[in-house]
Amino acid sequence: MTELMIKPRLRWACRRGMLELDVLLAPFVEEGYDALTLQQKHDFERLLACDDPDLFAWFMGHAKSPDAAIQALIQLILDRVRV
Repeated sequence: MTELMIKPRLRWACRRGMLELDVLLAPFVEEGYDALTLQQKHDFERLLACDDPDLFAWFMGHAKSPDAAIQALIQLILDRVRV
């Protein structure tokens, strides 16, 4: 799948059931996704496959993802938001 086909699919997948997640994920796809390594891009797609309650807990700091790569990506997204 080409990059031109991936971005619209990712934009759609970033539309979540929680506004808190939308405001983190959607801007990241637009502003940070292209700078990711190929592995991080795969990890981001795995992150988007996670359930909203888990994502909310991880992004809000109530819990950590059991997957180290996902947790590192969450931290990367949070660091970009804080800048």
